[in-house]
Amino acid sequence: MAQINILSTGKRIHCAEGENLLEVLLREGVFLENPCGGKGICGKCKVQIKGEGAGELSATEGRALGEEEKQQGIRLACLTEVAGDLEVVLLQRERKHKVLTKGYLPVFKREQGQKGYGVVTDIGTTTVVLSLVHLATGEELASASMINAQKRYGLDVLTRITYEYEHGEEGIQRLQQTIVNSLNGMIGEVCEESGVEREEIVEMTVAANCTMLHMLMGVDARSIGRAPYHPVFCSAQKRFAKEVGLRMGKDTVLYLLPSVSAYVGADIVAGAYVCGLQKETRKVLFIDIGTNGEMVLAKDGKLWCCSCAAGPALEGMNISAGMRAAEGAIEAVTITEAGVLLQTIEDQTPAGICGSGILSVMKELLEHRLVKRSGVFIKKESLEEGDYRYPMIRNCGKKREFVLDESQNIVVTQGDIRQIQLAKGAILSGVKALLQAAKIEVEQLDQVMIAGQFGAHLPRESLTGTGILPKEVENKLMYVGNSSKTGAYMALLSKKAKKEMEELAERIEYIELAETVNYERLFAECMEFPEVRV
Repeated sequence: MAQINILSTGKRIHCAEGENLLEVLLREGVFLENPCGGKGICGKCKVQIKGEGAGELSATEGRALGEEEKQQGIRLACLTEVAGDLEVVLLQRERKHKVLTKGYLPVFKREQGQKGYGVVTDIGTTTVVLSLVHLATGEELASASMINAQKRYGLDVLTRITYEYEHGEEGIQRLQQTIVNSLNGMIGEVCEESGVEREEIVEMTVAANCTMLHMLMGVDARSIGRAPYHPVFCSAQKRFAKEVGLRMGKDTVLYLLPSVSAYVGADIVAGAYVCGLQKETRKVLFIDIGTNGEMVLAKDGKLWCCSCAAGPALEGMNISAGMRAAEGAIEAVTITEAGVLLQTIEDQTPAGICGSGILSVMKELLEHRLVKRSGVFIKKESLEEGDYRYPMIRNCGKKREFVLDESQNIVVTQGDIRQIQLAKGAILSGVKALLQAAKIEVEQLDQVMIAGQFGAHLPRESLTGTGILPKEVENKLMYVGNSSKTGAYMALLSKKAKKEMEELAERIEYIELAETVNYERLFAECMEFPEVRV
């Protein structure tokens, strides 16, 4: 047996020699970012090792670390073998995050005569939001929110599904227990705040993507991650909450909203319903921008949907200095002749850059012609030394990078631009594919509704300035907030809403982008940034 001492917390962990350090730390509940799920790709699970108990440095790890880092004993936890007793210094800390809890709520008729209390939940890949509701009045008595604790097993659904592949039944149970424990803690929090007993809760409604629903139920999600991508269930599910380990009343009902497909889940059905797409006669696009970009297009009573793998870049991950929307994250950037102006969450010292900041700086780089339409940085040598942009570009060997904050060494690299391009290409190609299916032009759209945690913090100028959405829709955008949770709220308080959401899920036609004619060409075209209009 080996002993690991966490110097920053005093925690002591015992494990078998030969185990993977990241696996051990995650199992023991030690916070450590690992967006790539321990594949050694992202380089964000760095720790400092003291002592001789770590295994040999692999070639992959050696390439990911700088010489100074190696001398300081910095290692990637995901590639470090516990070969003996270790002392570990954590280089990260949990930060207070901004979580979106509210959303647009249409007028609807509540069920009369309901008694007791209900819980509504939106389980996102990144965040979880939960509210306690008085059924007789519809009043939200208390809310709780948190970062999805499953993050320790990967930041996106595919990485978590991979965890199930690698760990089998144990992995499935661990992912379920993680989210159930989180929900039980949040239920306790809202009950304590409002003075309500858990046993008084009669129903809990849940909106989430299809993978999160499977993981909540403890159902094998691996089929979602491989062709032909068939989930075990898409229809609405009704169980006793106690069956999955949720601690409320012995007869508390757990209701899961319906999904359309493996990658258009109940969160999107809820959002489409909240926005009234089921009765829309205009041409309206609903889009939830996040790790995946899911969208629904309504035209003359017909509905089409698709999902595109935007990747975690737009939520701050897979970016060299990326982070979630937490205190210290750069959320807005302005380039001026006097220098680069940064706005951070809670006005803290810059610690990294989150999704809204990434798109903000991308828009500025394009407007100030520091990046070409192809996504390539201009050459520093092409600028005169007196040009205000000259000190903003830094040559790093053969590579170029944009300096956001020199004191904190926060930069935007060419690789970061590439990640943004891939996300932009995925989302815009999804929009265009739906428009093609409906046989309409972008100018004919009457409205574009933006939903979700990430979308709520994006100014329209960033969305259209980077070309994620076409310039033609800039004045047609409407932000609807957390429509997933709002849909769960409506389902809790109305049997009619439940029934109509189930019918809506059946009506929406799913478009598989990969099978769309000439999709590869469309995707490539959509990766190009828009031309700057002077």
